[in-house]
Amino acid sequence: MVEGVSIGWWAALIGLALAIVLILKKVNATYALLLGAVVGCLIGGASLPKTVDVIVAGGQSVMGTIVRVLAAGVLAGVMMESGAANRIAQTIVDKLGEGLAILSLALATMIICAVGVFIPVAVLIVAPIAMQVGERLKISKLALLVALSGGGKAGNIISPNPNTIAVASGFNIQPSQVMIGSFIPAVFGLAMAVFLATILRGRGAMPTAIDAGEDGQAKKDDKELPSIGRSLVAPIIAVVLLLINPIGSMLHISLLTKFQVDAMYILPLAAIIGLLAMGQGKHILDYTKSGLQRMTDVVLILVGAGAIGGLITNSDLAAQIVRLIKAWGVSGSLLAPLAGILMAAATASTSTGVILGSKSFGSAILDFGVTPTAAAVTMQAGATVIDHLPHGNYFHVTANAMKMTVGERMKSVLFESLVGLTMTVVAVIFYAIF
Repeated sequence: MVEGVSIGWWAALIGLALAIVLILKKVNATYALLLGAVVGCLIGGASLPKTVDVIVAGGQSVMGTIVRVLAAGVLAGVMMESGAANRIAQTIVDKLGEGLAILSLALATMIICAVGVFIPVAVLIVAPIAMQVGERLKISKLALLVALSGGGKAGNIISPNPNTIAVASGFNIQPSQVMIGSFIPAVFGLAMAVFLATILRGRGAMPTAIDAGEDGQAKKDDKELPSIGRSLVAPIIAVVLLLINPIGSMLHISLLTKFQVDAMYILPLAAIIGLLAMGQGKHILDYTKSGLQRMTDVVLILVGAGAIGGLITNSDLAAQIVRLIKAWGVSGSLLAPLAGILMAAATASTSTGVILGSKSFGSAILDFGVTPTAAAVTMQAGATVIDHLPHGNYFHVTANAMKMTVGERMKSVLFESLVGLTMTVVAVIFYAIF
């Protein structure tokens, strides 16, 4: 909170609504969020100097997340540029075979996401393989996208990706705690994705030979990819090191609990070791540069999200929403997933949704007695329900990957939402019981 600033809830809503409208009008998301924050502050009664203070404070609040996201870029760059992600995807599909084609595609996307690759990039990696399988087995593009997107959502909540880092930072816990807490919801999300895709396999347009062959370099370049063993070195090291402390806490092993590490240096370390294991150490500068470039848009959006988060934090919007929840008799434990759903829908972004949700409603959520881990897990799961709307990049990237028109892509939105809703319900039930 910025001293001497008190902004009305209505002004915060107007600022947020303005940002959403601008995003829908294809204005750069970072500028849209910044402008929404400025307008909200000014009409809410803040002076020009205080408006600057609110924006700067909001940006400062996300610096920890930004540093960790940049570190995650090293791992993402290595996994994608080295061919390790492609090798993992191909191996899963080949090993499970045609009889479990839909499961193999969903699982491949889930694992690619889980090892630190962004969900749109994970879909791009698996899509050429999916189109080849779909053309051969007569599985519709709709079913394929639901499998890939649903599997990606499941992997996204158990990964060291920006969304996990952001929600963990928002509630002052380690990303590994969110990853472990989200595992059971992720499994249910994967199962729902496979179930829905199986039902839909005969609905909609089928991949053509042109669709399957246009991007189909996977088999041709197979010999150039690293082996599956070497491809798994980086993600295994990252996951093992990140999980040592949480597992020690769960099992009450004091020696393990003393092993406190941070994703800020674990992810780059694992990436470099994995790169050396693949014999590609000479490419370290190129791959890390690529990873940094892929993170640039995410970092910029986080700055904008921090700004509008500062607007909401310095308003009484959270207090008004809490008052409504109490008046309606709704359980306070539902505030976290609801905040995730609404903020991610507004920005069409999981990462931006959880950072807005945690920064704006974090204190109010914890005041209900919700534990930080439960709040983080349920909010992140909620953010996957409708984060794939047309005003976000993910919608269009995946449409292009699957050679779908906007109309065809819209048909999958409901089914993707059912996957996210499944994970949210499971997360809420799990933490409500345990």
